[in-house]
Amino acid sequence: MLAALTGAGLAAAAGLNAFIPLVIVGIFARFTEFIDLPTHLEWLQSWPAIIIFTILLAAELILDKIPGVDHVNDLIQTAVRPLVGGVIFAATAAATVVDESNFWQDNPLIAGLVGAVVALTMHVSKAASRPAVNATTGGTGAPLASFAEDAIAVALCLVAIFVPILVIVVFIFIGITVYRIVTTGRRRRRHREMRQAEERLEREAQEAEGGMVAWWRSKWREPGRLSRYRNGGEPSVPSIGEAEEGPDTPEAPGR
Repeated sequence: MLAALTGAGLAAAAGLNAFIPLVIVGIFARFTEFIDLPTHLEWLQSWPAIIIFTILLAAELILDKIPGVDHVNDLIQTAVRPLVGGVIFAATAAATVVDESNFWQDNPLIAGLVGAVVALTMHVSKAASRPAVNATTGGTGAPLASFAEDAIAVALCLVAIFVPILVIVVFIFIGITVYRIVTTGRRRRRHREMRQAEERLEREAQEAEGGMVAWWRSKWREPGRLSRYRNGGEPSVPSIGEAEEGPDTPEAPGR
């Protein structure tokens, strides 16, 4: 049970950031006795692996905090994070120090599949919540959300290694948080769409009203309907003679 919780916690952390659990597991397995990796996965604690994972982690930390780029990064990580989750679950759930059971050691394929599913679930939750955060904050919340996800990944790794039973509590907290973020983002998006629709209808009504006004003005500008202006632009009513003869009517002969 504890081995499964440890593996699930580290796989979930991989769903948030693939390389944080790899670096932590590699360092703990190399320098401490808390994790004793199975023979076929001891390469995770080698210096070349730790150095490569650290470089990739640095790149991930930068790219995931740039609005727009984070979406592209999430698309790329859709294949990477489940793979890492499967490897990290198989490595830590089979660690002899964590659990005395040999089930995960004898069934590495099952361990890998379980870890991949856990990591993919966490990755999908992260990818679904990030657009909601960007939409509600105009993109400014992406770096803060990324910092929070990195902090949760580190905390989840440490909890999974030292207090595996608390992994359940962390999972519940993450589930509630993601649900609230996604539902809040949907409500705000619907409210924004309704406001935009109202503004569009208002503009269309104003354009229609402006068209009617232009039509009436064109009618009044027809000859004989527009009052002539005199004395500095003051309108005047044409006299009876002017109305009969018009302004351009020539004077009759003999007058």
